[in-house]
Amino acid sequence: MWVKAAEESLLQEKVPYRVKMEDKPIIIIKMGEELYALLNLCPHLGCALHKGELDGYLIKCPCHDWLFDIRTGEFTAAPEIKVPIYETRMEQGIVYINLKGE
Repeated sequence: MWVKAAEESLLQEKVPYRVKMEDKPIIIIKMGEELYALLNLCPHLGCALHKGELDGYLIKCPCHDWLFDIRTGEFTAAPEIKVPIYETRMEQGIVYINLKGE
């Protein structure tokens, strides 16, 4: 199910943009021409990932320094642990997220 998430003009390069969709906190990250969307909760203790540091394609949880790849949602130290990611698309300056894509 594709849902309107944000206007492209609100997104800044490499800065997590927070949205709430169907009671899910989600962040959208613009990296060049690509958009990545993932749940804004670390699976360890539920810390908000948008408060962490972004280094390339890795976002660091601000609570315990866990690193997640924003492209796959995988925890770098144990790939079987993942943050849900969502497919994105852009149409006429509007970002849409597929909420079925967990």
